[in-house]
Amino acid sequence: MQTHFTPEQLRDPGIARANEILRTCVHCGFCTATCPTYQVLGDELDSPRGRIYLIKEMLETGRPADAKTVKHIDRCLSCLSCMSTCPSGVHYMHLVDQAREYIEQTYKRPFTDRALRWVLSRVIPYPGRFRLALLGAKMARPFVRLLPDRRLRAMVAMAPKQVPAVSRNDDPQVFAPLGARRMRVALLTGCAQKALNTDINDATIRLLRRLGCEVVVAKGMGCCGALTHHMGRTGESHAQAGANIAAWMAEKREGGLDAIVINTSGCGTTVKDYGHMFRNDPAAADAAEVSALAMDVSEVLVKIGLPQGAPKGLRVAYHAACSLQHGQQVKTAPKDLLKRVGFEVVEPADSHLCCGSAGTYNLLQPEISAELKARKVKTLEAKAPQVIAAGNIGCMMQIGSGTGIPVVHTVELLDWALGGPKPQALA
Repeated sequence: MQTHFTPEQLRDPGIARANEILRTCVHCGFCTATCPTYQVLGDELDSPRGRIYLIKEMLETGRPADAKTVKHIDRCLSCLSCMSTCPSGVHYMHLVDQAREYIEQTYKRPFTDRALRWVLSRVIPYPGRFRLALLGAKMARPFVRLLPDRRLRAMVAMAPKQVPAVSRNDDPQVFAPLGARRMRVALLTGCAQKALNTDINDATIRLLRRLGCEVVVAKGMGCCGALTHHMGRTGESHAQAGANIAAWMAEKREGGLDAIVINTSGCGTTVKDYGHMFRNDPAAADAAEVSALAMDVSEVLVKIGLPQGAPKGLRVAYHAACSLQHGQQVKTAPKDLLKRVGFEVVEPADSHLCCGSAGTYNLLQPEISAELKARKVKTLEAKAPQVIAAGNIGCMMQIGSGTGIPVVHTVELLDWALGGPKPQALA
């Protein structure tokens, strides 16, 4: 694709990167075939190719973002299925992130939009605040029909029936391995996950310890920054990411780290991109080192190796989170691990398509999200599984709200198969 940025524009590192990406696009349209929003809406501007044209025009002219461009960029899930499909290697993730930052800087949203995004950015990344919000949403559920905004109704609907008690395993500490130490790893405990489902981190810690890992929950670690990063709120996202970089590098320098283990794939995609996010920052070297250490929990377990298990007589439908299969290109490891310990694993049709969760997308774009959820649940239930496994808390909440089949994290099943407790969802 031909671009027409001026030399002055290209002195901006963000514009320079956007220019590199735009010039790799050959407008072939392969991406439209695997774009969930294009399949639902049928609008070229709601496909990656259409959004690329919108972003190109907006950035080249240097004009403030307009309502039309914002509407179509906001409808993007950032599922990154297009990146798995693209034969030219267009790095759509970096391009749409740049567009969102530009929109945040140049476009004044309606008051309700600004207020809603402010609340989300001030609540979800902080587990204590989020926990209180979930309790409030539970109390508001009987009155949900009275709420004037469909997005507020989606927020109330998101709250689980029971908010779990705080797990003290999420506090800063070091868990010794059970047996000889094979690895020393830091665990990203997440933010929303600590309020929505504490069993995931508990299972991860138990499993890693049994496999010979010393597990560190680093002091000073918090939200990975993904939520605010995808809103274009770069200052906030970099502050959150910077705190994590400092916390993990302090642990690495003090006791060494073989990996940073992440069991929420949406977070993992962002942490693995810290090197790019901080490429022009004084912390660039540390950020790149953190990105190199970051691994999804399934990648770590493949590296360690799990013992072969006897058949469990349980049919598991594996849902591939977009952030894992497209964002990190981790496609087979979770399925291979589940099969190795004895589960029967099946996959739904169109497994490459998003479930509609996509961070805060299900709260900000509830109608499109609901359609994608219905499609995903239908394909999963068609496999007649006894349980659905996923590697991302957002997907688990989204799919779980649309089916009666239990939904658990992959690591909960692996922990159970190797001596841990039965997942509560299956009890």
